Amino acid sequence: MNGTDAWGFATREAADTTRNGAAGRPAAHHTPYEPQRTARAALTRILEPGDETAGRWLRHMGPEALWRALSGDADPPQGASPDKIAGLRLRAARTDPAADLAAVAALGGRFIIPGDEEWPGQLDDLGDGRPIGLWVRGTANLRFWALRSVAVVGARACTEYGAHLAATLATSLAERGWTVASGAAYGVDGAAHRGALAADGATFAVLASGVDYAYPRGHTELLTRIAEQGLLVAELPPGDHPTRSRFIQRNRVIAALTRGTVVIEAELRSGSLVTARRALALGRFTMGMPGPVTSGLSAGVHQLLRGEALLVTDADEVIELVGSIGDLGPQRHGPTLARDVLDPVAARVLEALPARGGADAGHLAGEAGTTRDLVQSKLVELQSLGFVQRCGARWELARHAGPAEGSRRGGT
Repeated sequence: MNGTDAWGFATREAADTTRNGAAGRPAAHHTPYEPQRTARAALTRILEPGDETAGRWLRHMGPEALWRALSGDADPPQGASPDKIAGLRLRAARTDPAADLAAVAALGGRFIIPGDEEWPGQLDDLGDGRPIGLWVRGTANLRFWALRSVAVVGARACTEYGAHLAATLATSLAERGWTVASGAAYGVDGAAHRGALAADGATFAVLASGVDYAYPRGHTELLTRIAEQGLLVAELPPGDHPTRSRFIQRNRVIAALTRGTVVIEAELRSGSLVTARRALALGRFTMGMPGPVTSGLSAGVHQLLRGEALLVTDADEVIELVGSIGDLGPQRHGPTLARDVLDPVAARVLEALPARGGADAGHLAGEAGTTRDLVQSKLVELQSLGFVQRCGARWELARHAGPAEGSRRGGT
């Protein structure tokens, strides 16, 4: 297929035309890519994301030497399995990094590697499982956005409650200047991205495919909007498709890039829990928003909240955890009642009054543990404030006082 795919992104064939020059313009006229970037681009097509064995090879040999070894132009890494090397060399034979680099450039994207100004240093926490490089589509600087980002993840088959929480949380975070990260899946992921976009905020999606591969297809429009307003990020080169293992490995990148991960609705077996626990292992904040205890979709979140995660209910509480010193959420208070402003003695006298009937000053003095004269003066104050009324020698609660204000035993 030439031109653009159903997503509106240039296909590999169109990118090859760009690389080789339109109307027969020779490829030599294009700016060459530096050798290390080219080697790392090749390795992203040869090696699977998160392969720590290959990560050790890369650390010891460097990208160019490893590419030569896997291409059959040099000896394989020491101690490598012959079967594994044979499989990787089959992939290497079909690798064309210049075409991949040209393809992402045709999309307005780029391939960033460790050492680049845009490379997020927090990915180094993944050790030998660190991405070889990242294919990025969008105009923003990934490093800057990731420095102030929160991952919002959860169930694909989420409830309306979960979708509402995700969208509301993402909107609030975006309005406070935080970047919302997720995986662009159905359910909570999509709701989080849409919430940030609706607030004209920052959001990036970490994909388990190439940045030109719309998955899921039902999110084609959403992914296009993220590419225009935010960032699409992938370890896999253009055109590569997702697999089950790539989704799992994608989650570690989400966890590493962000300051913390919030889980909204997740079953006991869920990829979202993998993300949350990876974030915890990396020293990031792990948070959960509770749901109904009768919902299986919230069972995984509740399991996290029993010991591994912190409970949050809104953006203020999230930012208080992941933000800088001084980013404190507002203190929560119940409604202020008129009796809250009473001094301690007046409050004791009011509490001493029975809910029905009345009492004289002497009885109230004994109940309140103070003198009759002081009780008498406090009763006059309470009368002026409308709490009590006098009936001869006895005092009783004012008739208009509701249970919350006047009842000693009935109010809370």
